[in-house]
Amino acid sequence: MGKGTIASRLVAEDDRLSLSRSWTTRAPRAGEHGDEYVFVTREAFEAAIDDGFFLEWAQFQGNLYGTPRPDPHVVRDVLLEIEVQGAEQVRREHPDAAIFLVLAPSMEQLEQRLRGRGDGDEHVQRRLASTPSELARGRALADYVIINDDLERATRQILSILEGLRRSPRTPSTKETTHG
Repeated sequence: MGKGTIASRLVAEDDRLSLSRSWTTRAPRAGEHGDEYVFVTREAFEAAIDDGFFLEWAQFQGNLYGTPRPDPHVVRDVLLEIEVQGAEQVRREHPDAAIFLVLAPSMEQLEQRLRGRGDGDEHVQRRLASTPSELARGRALADYVIINDDLERATRQILSILEGLRRSPRTPSTKETTHG
């Protein structure tokens, strides 16, 4: 189970969290029900970029992905399930954002998770080839690194960190790596 599963559990267990629903130009995968993303054409996505609709957006593996700007009237913490490029944009616009990097425990586990969600061989190979550089950028950017070797533990660790952040003022912090 990957970061999407953790994100769903976090929102289910913490009523102060709201999961932002990203847009993408990629086709739905087998088994997706249509509520994982807002699936749009490249033209619609590019029009939204031009309108300043996105908090962050990036091209990843040939497709566009973006996070709509949160509703300023919502008084919940917004959880973004995004790639490193998007997190870099969020950090520039919101330096006080807490950034978590959720990692598979090994490259073998990452490959199994990609294949398990129905990704084709070509996509899996491209993704694995880009992983070392993505990891380096992610580790440099993240405030917290969570190793997702146990779903329940990873979820609890993130919830615990969020509780601590809510109790104290947010300042860019030292990096913390935990196994979860």
